[in-house]
Amino acid sequence: MTRILNLESSTEVCSVSIAENGKMIDYIESHEGQNHAQKLSVFTDELLRRNQLTYRQLHAVAVSKGPGSYTGLRIGVSLAKGLCYANQIPLIAVSPLQSMSHHVSSNLKKYKLNKADNLLFCPMIDARRMEVYTALYNHEHQPIESVSATIIDRESFHNLLDKQPIAFFGNGSAKCQSAIDHPNAIFIDNIKTSAQFMCSLSQEAYENNDFVDVAYFEPFYLKDFIAGKPKKNILKQ
Repeated sequence: MTRILNLESSTEVCSVSIAENGKMIDYIESHEGQNHAQKLSVFTDELLRRNQLTYRQLHAVAVSKGPGSYTGLRIGVSLAKGLCYANQIPLIAVSPLQSMSHHVSSNLKKYKLNKADNLLFCPMIDARRMEVYTALYNHEHQPIESVSATIIDRESFHNLLDKQPIAFFGNGSAKCQSAIDHPNAIFIDNIKTSAQFMCSLSQEAYENNDFVDVAYFEPFYLKDFIAGKPKKNILKQ
């Protein structure tokens, strides 16, 4: 039996799950915002304790690799590295965009989507203003367009939408709905990043020995970190 701990901290969702042979057995998550530093390790300890497991019983740790929140990704990767190093187990990196797409494309009936070979899946993670982190996947979970930071306007995706339907989802899709006005555009509400969606992908990576280096792995930020301007100069009296 393969037991993998999955950590998701790339957005406002703080989420932890445990999977056995690719099937989730339990999870904890919060949608309360960027409080991952306080909650991610606490959730991890609680999840193992209530399932009567120890860290030594894990075969690997999977972490959301990005893109997404710079701070959230750092927190998740730091915790994952520490757990892997302490317990001498491998580290797996999973794309939050791919995990959302895999979840939706594997549950067409749940989201009232018609099965069609030409249906594309477009997960979106919110960035600044009208920008999103996004990618495109087909019904076989394969990438059609690689991950990018894209500014959405009324021309976005229209060439593809003229030929085929595209399902848009993720915490960045809502703000794009008014701009992407096309009869082939399908918007699915309430899909956010979650460790629940990582289980089958992390299992597949484990079986393929698709591990990242615990010492040198860095999150996939996609864009350079931009610090916000302080609201008040605390040194100025």
